[in-house]
Amino acid sequence: MVEDDYLLAGELRSWLAGEGATVIGPVPRVDTALELLDHSPLPSLAVLDVNLQGRMVWPVADALIARDIPFVFVTGYDAEVIPHAYAQAPRAEKPVELRQLLRLLLSVGG
Repeated sequence: MVEDDYLLAGELRSWLAGEGATVIGPVPRVDTALELLDHSPLPSLAVLDVNLQGRMVWPVADALIARDIPFVFVTGYDAEVIPHAYAQAPRAEKPVELRQLLRLLLSVGG
């Protein structure tokens, strides 16, 4: 999970763990997320906030695509902000509805 909102990250982590997921993170920064991908067991899927402390998450999305790891954006941004390269990635709007997020995660993660 890549999310810089401490409260939302904690809520999502607790909720996903309660649904049976093993949650890696949350991490609040692009460089931390990339380091985690390089030096930890790879996740089966990822949840990405679009804007992390003023930096867009696109390098993390690229790294996930290169590793064939599906992801879901959780963001307050409109779909038009998402570059065309990631247009097929599912997007949950903040404030996120947890059941909707679970459905999206199940749809990309099998």
